[in-house]
Amino acid sequence: MNSVIEQFEEIPTTAISDVLKGMNNVDPAIKPLKEAYKIAGAAYTVKLPVGDNLKLLQSLKEAKPGDILVVDVKGDTYRAIAGDFVVGMMQTLELGGLVVDGVIRDIIDIKKLNFPVFSKGTTVSSGGKTGPGETNVPISCGGASVNPGDIIVGDVDGVVVIPREKAEEVLQGAKEKLASDDAREAKIAGNKEEIIKYIDGMIAKSK
Repeated sequence: MNSVIEQFEEIPTTAISDVLKGMNNVDPAIKPLKEAYKIAGAAYTVKLPVGDNLKLLQSLKEAKPGDILVVDVKGDTYRAIAGDFVVGMMQTLELGGLVVDGVIRDIIDIKKLNFPVFSKGTTVSSGGKTGPGETNVPISCGGASVNPGDIIVGDVDGVVVIPREKAEEVLQGAKEKLASDDAREAKIAGNKEEIIKYIDGMIAKSK
């Protein structure tokens, strides 16, 4: 599985999304804090109640190096699930990234860490630590179902979830899609006649 994940690091999310028919995309509002961030790794899932992050701290000691923490916080954008201190711990523990359908805080210092965080943005409010929540369970994050061990790939265009059992199939399909796109571009780039033929062909297919 590690070799498969390594290969996904070279595949854009757009190609993966096309292979999955757009059915496994996370809410497009969830974006990387820096355009250069690219993640690919196994999902370690966290389900939090709105306003509390104690179970997130628990997940830090349970997840393995390279795992992507995928956090379900019901889309809340008022309270942060993590700041620079917690994200710094993720980095020290060599986790692969953080994806949350909520917000973080201390954005300037988090960016300085250069640890890949994908979120809906930032807030000033911290979360509490009273304890409810679950780790390593099926969740929904940004409208996408995520099971522990699913492969998470994220880049500047967004985040996709690849069911673990379909990983090799999706990888092969994405490679074929990229090869097809490259061949199409090579054929029509700078060629007005081929561009017209391509457009006419697409119109004919739609009828």
